[in-house]
Amino acid sequence: MTEVTLAVVGGGMRGLVYARRAHQTGAGRVVAVADPDPLRRAAFIEEFGVSPDRAHADWKDLAAQGRVADAAVIATQDRLHTDPAVALADLGYHILLEKPMATNEQEAATIADAARRNGIMLAVCHVLRYTPYTRAVRELLDEGRIGRLISVQHLEPVGWWHQAHSFVRGHWRRQDTSAPMLLAKACHDIDWLVQLFGRPPARVSSFGSLSHFRPEDRPAEAADRCLDCPIEPTCPYSAPRLYLGCLGDPSREFWPLSAVTPGRSEAEVLDALRTGPYGRCVYACDNDVVDHQEVLMEFDDGATCSFTMSAFTPMEHRRTRLFGTHGYIDGDGHTLRVVDFRTGAEESITTDGPQGPSASDGHGGGDEGLTDAFLTAVASGDAGLLQSDADESLMTHRVVWAAEQARLTGTVVPL
Repeated sequence: MTEVTLAVVGGGMRGLVYARRAHQTGAGRVVAVADPDPLRRAAFIEEFGVSPDRAHADWKDLAAQGRVADAAVIATQDRLHTDPAVALADLGYHILLEKPMATNEQEAATIADAARRNGIMLAVCHVLRYTPYTRAVRELLDEGRIGRLISVQHLEPVGWWHQAHSFVRGHWRRQDTSAPMLLAKACHDIDWLVQLFGRPPARVSSFGSLSHFRPEDRPAEAADRCLDCPIEPTCPYSAPRLYLGCLGDPSREFWPLSAVTPGRSEAEVLDALRTGPYGRCVYACDNDVVDHQEVLMEFDDGATCSFTMSAFTPMEHRRTRLFGTHGYIDGDGHTLRVVDFRTGAEESITTDGPQGPSASDGHGGGDEGLTDAFLTAVASGDAGLLQSDADESLMTHRVVWAAEQARLTGTVVPL
């Protein structure tokens, strides 16, 4: 297969994941990077052999050089997707765009228009579409194993420590600097569920709030920082326990520790917790995103779907129950139990691929599957190898925005 050249805009964890997969398989080669952090730029130069004159502090400097690669990976923070996506599409780059597509509908539509206008492939990183598990679920539905799909129950177990890391202390804690949590975390899931039904819902309702990680729930003895707190040893959200526990484990040093500090010693971690955002008490942060949310969807034929996102879980694979006219599927992200109503027979299907659900585990094989599909599509010119395009991603994002409107207004929102 022809080697695809890549420019990476945003050299953090997600940009690294896709770049490393491209290099590991030999299907892609990073030839340019744009990131404001000089340490990240230097790391790309060293790891991927990027020429120093192709390592930029600003994506605008990359764009000023014209099209220097076949495709671009855009993995900036959520609110910084639109301008580079449009500019690089206008230069003819095919684009792998980290989710969410954008933080509002107008900007997402602008990106989709740019992709359409320039005739480029644009794949939003809905990695759940690319796992072996998803492929098995889709095959069962397409084969009619459970008849017509009538209803679905789907749970995203965010994980108590992941909520504290990303959505209380971390980059995605506030809507005004990132996005509503349903968009930042669970647009994956809404996209996946819409894909199962093969169409958007006819109407949506939603409920949820920030119920726990707030000053009202702060224990009386708690300090503003974990390192000063007398109850830290018994707190479920202890930062020292979480981040010191990452040392010596390469996957956990990659994530979540890399967000806290580039250091890999106890002293460097403690210094980051003493001075940085990840050492704050979870009840004394400036977070405002929800910690639990329900979304209810009804489709044009009366089929229904319920989605639950909750911080108050272990961090595990999503769990899904699919109810059909002729059968039932119960899945845990790895194994599927299939019950046939016509015969009473039961079957257990175990899917291949990496086991872990987290970013450090590759999202159950989704990171690798997406990267491979994108590179093959670009090399062959076959957009059909991608599970979705810009317009379909825009459609599933619109379901998320409708659900947020429903939650905030207490209404049922038609689409």
